[in-house]
Amino acid sequence: MLSDFISIDKTLKTPLYIQIYSEIKNAVESGNIKEAERIPSVRKLCADLNVSKTTIENAYGLLCSEGYLVNIPQKGYYIEKGIYISKTKSRKTDNTNKSKVYKYDFSGKGIDKNCTNIKEWRKYVKDILNKEYLLNTYSEAQGEQALREAISEYAFTTRGVSADYTNIIIGSGTQTLIYILCGMLGLNKTVAIEKNTFPQAEQVFKDFRYNIKYADTDSKGITISSLSQIKPDILVINPNFNSKSGSIMPVTRKVEIINWAKENNCLIIEDDYNGEMRYKTHPNNCIQGYSPDKVVYIGSFSKILLPSVRISYMVLPEKLIKKYKIIKDNYNQTTSKIEQLALAEYIKDGKLEKYLRKSRRYYSLKSEAMENELNKYFDEYIFNETAMYFELEFKIDMLQKLRENSIKPMSTSTERNIKLNFSQIESEIIEEGIKKIKDL
Repeated sequence: MLSDFISIDKTLKTPLYIQIYSEIKNAVESGNIKEAERIPSVRKLCADLNVSKTTIENAYGLLCSEGYLVNIPQKGYYIEKGIYISKTKSRKTDNTNKSKVYKYDFSGKGIDKNCTNIKEWRKYVKDILNKEYLLNTYSEAQGEQALREAISEYAFTTRGVSADYTNIIIGSGTQTLIYILCGMLGLNKTVAIEKNTFPQAEQVFKDFRYNIKYADTDSKGITISSLSQIKPDILVINPNFNSKSGSIMPVTRKVEIINWAKENNCLIIEDDYNGEMRYKTHPNNCIQGYSPDKVVYIGSFSKILLPSVRISYMVLPEKLIKKYKIIKDNYNQTTSKIEQLALAEYIKDGKLEKYLRKSRRYYSLKSEAMENELNKYFDEYIFNETAMYFELEFKIDMLQKLRENSIKPMSTSTERNIKLNFSQIESEIIEEGIKKIKDL
């Protein structure tokens, strides 16, 4: 009986009809009363609960107005169909969603705690929070002007990027920015990219039904001959790393690619991931600086500042920025206004450059320590300086073995191609972790 599910307390200040309404609603949502089931008449329920007719009518009326009950003339009240909501947590456990803790974390999903300055960053955020007049409005769709101005100067100084602040767009991660870019470029393009270098971008291209072609490389980077064969509309490139040699792209190849792109009306997307984080070699200027009219430049602060601070930026050529400004108000800014303004001040005060100098010194020592351990046990490997990982090739499948032994490689690793990132793992256990890999 319905009255079995209803418990009312006449000593409470809460009106009785609200108590009855709540009890019936909870019984429906928990599945204790089935959909399409008839419930007692007003007269019957007021007798069972010893309350007035008006009390039940008010409760039933509220339930009807919210769609829990339906009153069918001359038939009575029924539970509405399709509103069962289970409030009971499933006892089944989904082990796939559990985060396994690995002793040797070479995944590169974080940065070394010795290279962070949370206290100082918190100070800049707090300073912005204290300026209430800045927080009473939404963020600019293109990103805060103060941050774009700071990035314009910073990117030119550190990477040779040629861009006025009006050509810069802020977003919460490179993937978000590439979605905006592809929205302007349209569907069904052919894109050339090096294999296993930028999976986030590839997913966006798939969403836009782009034809993805993998370009060949030699010791200098992507080859002109492969581009001539693919004939892409878009070329995605990271000049900081060659997947075959680990070296940077020389100026001669950069110029060749730029000239080819101009002759073949191809747009270049330059993924300058961690381009300023060079500690063994001198930072080389980006491709965008040689040809701002043919290159979309993408940079990010997530790895060099804090992974939790999701701030990336994209520099568009003049032709594309004009197109973007027509539609920009249709996009919401995805990055916190507070963090944007805090980062603008952080850059202007020289704190980011100071932080970079400290991080370069620290990661230089860390990479040397890991390289020394690898040299003890392995004859060959490829080193990606800016992405901070070493790549090993094995003759047997290793991926599952590593995971079973509490070793977590990068997510882009394959069964026999293992990538070990040293950005997050504690320096003290690198030696132990590498030896464990050798012994598997």
